[in-house]
Amino acid sequence: MKKYLYLAFAFLLYLSSCSRIDLDKINTDPSRATAENFDPNNLLSTAQFNYANIGYYQLLYQSTMMQVLASTYYYYNNGDKYLNVANFTDYQGKLFDQGYTQSSTIREMQRIARLKDAEGYTNLIAIGDIMYVLILQRVTDMYGDVPYSEANRAHEGLKYPVYDAQKDIYKAMLTDLQAAILQLDFQKPKPTADLIYRGDIGKWKRFGYALMLRLAMRLTKVEPAMAKEWAEKAYAGGTIADVTDNALVPTDASNFNSQNGTSIALRTLSDYREVRWSKTFIDYLKSSQDPRLAAISEVPQDGMINNLDEELPGKREPQIQIGLPNGYDLMGSTTDIRNSPGYPGPTGSGTDLAPLGKYSRPVTSVYLKLGGPNFIMTYAETEFLLAEAGIRGWQVGTDAATHYARGIRGAFESLAQLDIQATIEPSKANAWLAANPLPVQSNEKALEMINNQYWVTTGSTFNFIENWFNWRRSGYPVLKPVNYPGNVTRGSIPRRMIYLSTEVLNNTENYHKAVSGLSDGDALTSRVWWDK
Repeated sequence: MKKYLYLAFAFLLYLSSCSRIDLDKINTDPSRATAENFDPNNLLSTAQFNYANIGYYQLLYQSTMMQVLASTYYYYNNGDKYLNVANFTDYQGKLFDQGYTQSSTIREMQRIARLKDAEGYTNLIAIGDIMYVLILQRVTDMYGDVPYSEANRAHEGLKYPVYDAQKDIYKAMLTDLQAAILQLDFQKPKPTADLIYRGDIGKWKRFGYALMLRLAMRLTKVEPAMAKEWAEKAYAGGTIADVTDNALVPTDASNFNSQNGTSIALRTLSDYREVRWSKTFIDYLKSSQDPRLAAISEVPQDGMINNLDEELPGKREPQIQIGLPNGYDLMGSTTDIRNSPGYPGPTGSGTDLAPLGKYSRPVTSVYLKLGGPNFIMTYAETEFLLAEAGIRGWQVGTDAATHYARGIRGAFESLAQLDIQATIEPSKANAWLAANPLPVQSNEKALEMINNQYWVTTGSTFNFIENWFNWRRSGYPVLKPVNYPGNVTRGSIPRRMIYLSTEVLNNTENYHKAVSGLSDGDALTSRVWWDK
């Protein structure tokens, strides 16, 4: 596995050493990599790592918008308080840029594979198509209408791709995904540099159907019949079977270029000092005496010096955990956290004073490991989606309550994949389930509980973008927006990110056509097609 990471990072270093012009040439000039001089497997690991390891691109907005984390530090004001702070708005468009770089890497991988040995690389090509859908689903869900049918075709002369309607993109993604799954062949050679499943074709089939389910469930409000058709098809195909099928991308603490980007970000002095679990998140776990609370949260030792010592374990007793309210700062005015209702006071004194010292942070030794994995999709998420499908009366095998219970157990078990010290005994999961059954007597209450747990699961595995996407789709949990002075959303939680700023210059006509279909234009308050 480490060998695959090194190959990926060597390629990343090669890309990062090039100028913008050189990078454009790599993306558009087929002569840059040939069947004779490059193994296409290496490009798979590159795309996988880049897709998963996004650090600040999910922290500055989605983590705090969704009230999983909270922060008083100014550059987190973008998501925590819906401000456009300094040049950090560029982060909104970055996943547009990165998505097309990653998908271009996949297409180049497939081009080389077909030139070299299309038959021998059957599975690599099919997995590439699954990855392509995964990558561009995130792009379209982030922004709305985006290039799909003409994406990554610059070598054909399509330098200014049209922005396809999201409705059409979803139809194409589902069709493309089904074709890719059916192409997977147990009798053909496995990929040799697969960071996610190490070439296991069975796991890729199940992941493909789980991704199909995720795509289908995005459509529940706009195309319910289509959602039902594809959700049932995904279940019939066989989705993720248990936590050993969780889609994770490993990182490597021993090499800076291969370290976990989110961990690097949260270890930055300002972040480590001022990023905490949100009050909304901690209060929700406390309200049901959720045993995950003790596994994921800690209160720093008293005083600023101890607060900043990454090697000093915090206090993990559930009863002392306190979440930081979103929407506050440390600027000394009425929005200062020290002037907020319920402020618990600082720890330490004098020059060793820690204003946020009593608020809970993610356990450093669990969440901030430089070699910790990045989660892409889990068994728990899939089972919660199947539970929702069951509530809707769709044919997904067993009843909704059983899928829900599997999702809860899977969510608890998944924490151990972050670190063994976050392991929760099965007996605690069973006891919690017995005390918190799915309220099947009310469809609406059942949908709320299922999607609240989806929020907890994706939040506790630091999969903040998927956390935000499902909230926009389902409406759960019901979050109270903050209304900080100067916010740019009229006190509402953002519904999309703005396009990459250079698109207005580089692909002007197609960009303006896409923006014209958005209710508020290219703004955080506009909604994509499926977000009703």
